[in-house]
Order: sequence, then C-alpha cells, then structure tokens
Amino acid sequence: MLRQELEELIANGESSGVEFKRDDVRPEQLAKEIVALANVQGGRILLGVEDDGRITGLQRTDPQDWVLNVFRDKVHPQIIPFYEEVRLDAGLRVGVISLAAGISKPYVVRHHGREDTYIRMGNRSEIASREQQLRLFESGGLLHAETLPVAGTSIDSLDLDRLDFYLRHIIQDPDLPSGTDAWQQRLLGLGLMAEDGLGHQTASIAGILAFGVQPRRALRQAGLRVMVFDGREKSYSARLDTLIDGPLVARRKRASNGAIQHLDDGLIEKLASSLRPFISRDAAEIDEGMRRQTLWDYPWEAVRELVINALAHRDWTRSVDIEISCYSDRLEVISPGRLQNAMTIAKMIAGQRSPRNPILMDILRDYGYVEARGMGVRTKVIPAMRAHNGSEPAFELSDDALKVILYQAPLDRLSDS
Repeated sequence: MLRQELEELIANGESSGVEFKRDDVRPEQLAKEIVALANVQGGRILLGVEDDGRITGLQRTDPQDWVLNVFRDKVHPQIIPFYEEVRLDAGLRVGVISLAAGISKPYVVRHHGREDTYIRMGNRSEIASREQQLRLFESGGLLHAETLPVAGTSIDSLDLDRLDFYLRHIIQDPDLPSGTDAWQQRLLGLGLMAEDGLGHQTASIAGILAFGVQPRRALRQAGLRVMVFDGREKSYSARLDTLIDGPLVARRKRASNGAIQHLDDGLIEKLASSLRPFISRDAAEIDEGMRRQTLWDYPWEAVRELVINALAHRDWTRSVDIEISCYSDRLEVISPGRLQNAMTIAKMIAGQRSPRNPILMDILRDYGYVEARGMGVRTKVIPAMRAHNGSEPAFELSDDALKVILYQAPLDRLSDS
C-alpha cells in the first residue's frame, strides 16, 4: 500500500470496511475485528492508529508474528491474511491487515472454550444474531435454509395427494412409500421433512412451500403479496391488496385414459388469476377468427419468470413476503434477501447460475415451471421486454432485497409523459 493511500484511509475514518486499532489490544479483540470483516465484505485493519485517527504507530518489535499468531490461534476457519507495514514521518510505522470477504463463512473467534460470531455493522463489530448466523451458514454453503424444520408441523401438514402424484407421475419413482413411517423416511431423504433436534420429525421449509396444506399457516412468509395501485406510488386506496396462499405446485391426477387432469391451482396459477385483470385487456377490434386478442401491459412470460425466480432464490430465513406491486407505469417484484453466495446482478444478467434453494429449484424444474438451463433472466425476461416494448428491466439490490422493475414503456418515453 502506498503512503498516500494509507493517509486517505485514515482521513476518511472508520467505516464498514476500515477499523483502527492500537497494537497493544488483546488477541481476542483483534480476532473480533478480523472475523467481523471476513463475515461481511472484507476490509482493512490499521494497527497503530487510534480511534480518532491519530497515528501513534506500531509499538511491538514483532507485529507481523503477533498478527499471524492471532489468525492461527483465535480465528476459525483459518484465513491467510495479507500483512504489510507502511512507514510515515518521524519513523512511525502502521501495520495494514487486508482481508477479502471470506468464502468459508461463518468465521468465529475461539477464546476460553467459546466460539463467537461477529459481523460488521457500520463502523462497529457486533455479535451476530441467530438470523444473521443462519445467513452466514447459508452464504458459506454449510446450510440451505429450505431444509430447516418448521416448528409445530408434521407429516399431516403436507398434502400427500400432491406428493403421491409427484413421485408417481412427475419423477416416476418405481418404489412408492406405503404407510406413514415409510412416507416420513422418504420425505426425510428428499429434504421435504427434517429432524428438529428434539426427537420430532417435522415438515421442512421446502416441504411446506412445495406441498404444504395452507403453507402460510405454518410459515408466515410463504405465499405472495400482490398489490395494484392507480398511480405511480403506493397509496392507501389500492385497487388490490391480497395475500395469495397455497403450495407452489398444482394438484393433478392421471385419469384412467392416461390424461393428466388439473384439479387445483398452485401458487403460480393463483397469481395469474389474481393479477391478469390488472395487466391485460381485450383489444377493441375483433380478429378474423371472431375473437378479441388479449393485450398485455407486460409479457406474462417475463412476469412469471421473475416470480418463480423470487420463490426459488429468495432468503427464506427472512419473515417478510415476496411482493408483486403493479403501478400505472411499471410492475415491481421484490424478493427478500441479498443475492446468494457471490452472485451479483451482472452475473445474473450474464446467465450465471447459483441456486440458493436447490430442492425447490429441482421441484419447479420437474414440473416444468423452470427451464433446464436455469437462465430465465437472460433468456426470457430481458428478450421478452425488448420484444414487447423495447424497454429494459431494471435491477436494484439492497442489503434487504432484490427488486426487479418492468416498465410499460422505455424510460425516455416515460420521462416525457
């Protein structure tokens, strides 16, 4: 690091990616800052700098060995740091520890027989909450939230008729379970049920979402919230504000003649019925076949793909709903949670695949809701909007959610209206 770069970092003060520390702190205190940064986006720890930005310099004769020992003895899993020293005026030295965002999250501080998990919140390092720890386990690939048990549920919370059709006719399982015990063992193996750690077998999040009986009764964030407004902003006088409940997949059966009969809508079909009157209308003229064509404000294929993506990739540890909001000039789909793993909007648009909930993704793919390639944003949403009205979907990512916006017309035309 150049001296000028270091001086700029110090001048800007502590932040979510920069921490000042004296080098006489206790090892576990330094480990806390290391772990907090590695569990989020990485950053730098400047040794020999006071909290107020005054440079007092390194006091230890062997700061590098001390830092490496802290990493070895107090930080788990192991991180290989980049350490360097920058010389300033008056013979002062500042130690710089540079950390990338960790790939083996969650990182913990091991001290006195405890393992504590910290995350960076602004310019402070704080103990991670239970929900934050779950997200760290998920981002580190050690946990898929969809396999977590849903408290208070049992096999009776799942629709066995839907499950029988799935095994028998969708994935054509040659060995169908018979009896409650056999069903429970099969569903545990499929990840649709889970052990709760107290000796009970419960439905998993994936089981409730895909095949649950009234999923929102067991899992409040299941389902979809759909809102329609007359203007360009939310208002109290919504034309529609409803919560759609139901399992992801439709209920079907195979008739004696081999034909598949549709008995009950799944969540996607229920959404279509609810939203269609507000984003489509019949053409004024009758065509040669004596029919009125349906005119869509947005291509249904694009809307459907975005909602399926939200269901398949959202963070199910967050107790908030997926929102579909329709305004006079646009439609928004809000999926709770940050993008999974190292996914970015650019990677998503480029077609990179990284499923957060692979069980749900497989079920949706088995039923034909998701294409085999899993590149719906690139191959469906963007081309459909370009063909429909020449506009581009917009993507907005925050710490809490991914929002995708479809416009009724290109932005340059909207700004003139």
